[in-house]
Amino acid sequence: MLLAIDLGNTQTHIGMFRGDELVENWRLATVRETTGDELATLLVSLLELRGLRLQDVDDVILSSVVPSLTPEYERLAERYLPGPLTVVGPGMKTGMAIRIERPQELGTDRLCNAVAAYEKCGGACVVADFGTTINFDAVSREGELLGAAIAPGVDISLEALHQRTAKLPKVDLGAPESAIGRDTVAAVRSGVVYGFAGSVDGIVGRIREELGDEATAIATGGHASAITPFCDQIDEVDDLLTLTGLRLIWERNQG
Repeated sequence: MLLAIDLGNTQTHIGMFRGDELVENWRLATVRETTGDELATLLVSLLELRGLRLQDVDDVILSSVVPSLTPEYERLAERYLPGPLTVVGPGMKTGMAIRIERPQELGTDRLCNAVAAYEKCGGACVVADFGTTINFDAVSREGELLGAAIAPGVDISLEALHQRTAKLPKVDLGAPESAIGRDTVAAVRSGVVYGFAGSVDGIVGRIREELGDEATAIATGGHASAITPFCDQIDEVDDLLTLTGLRLIWERNQG
């Protein structure tokens, strides 16, 4: 079985694949001080919940945007996993041409999303990934990663709103009952959700215009399900997009 790990700044998404079937997946908070031994203990617990074992892991592929934690996952694989660890990076076969000016700056999570989205759509597409930032990646009809727009994420905005004001509380994200909030919490929730929905629609719409094709817009990431119901430009939500991209990249580098 293939263990796919999407290591993000805020959350870590882990999936177990049997062939192209995702058997199970878990979404966890990213803790930068975690050691390889602690990761192994956590992984054993997660696998046991589903009747799986570390010995069931044949291969591991990692996408990481947290360089300080990458060595700990390497230690995890070296000490506890029977299969090799592949870290997504330069020189790998992805099946996708990268047309940005400095490819070394491209986050591997964004690359995985683009690969999976193009595989799903077979044509021009836009990926909106709701993570620590919101990344909007544009893929051409020919399957080229053209570039992106990057905006502050929902958690960053909620935290800043709380920290930079004297009276506004920290608000949990949820669906607003109406645009006009009747108390402070409802008002903040309305402003954040409808504000981000409008921003997403505006950016995706502009990217679609520049692509010049009937591009499909796919949302993914931890907060996608909270914001996209209020968006007009998003065609579908795929919470497993990054893990699927990891699997596809792993498959393209076998043999």
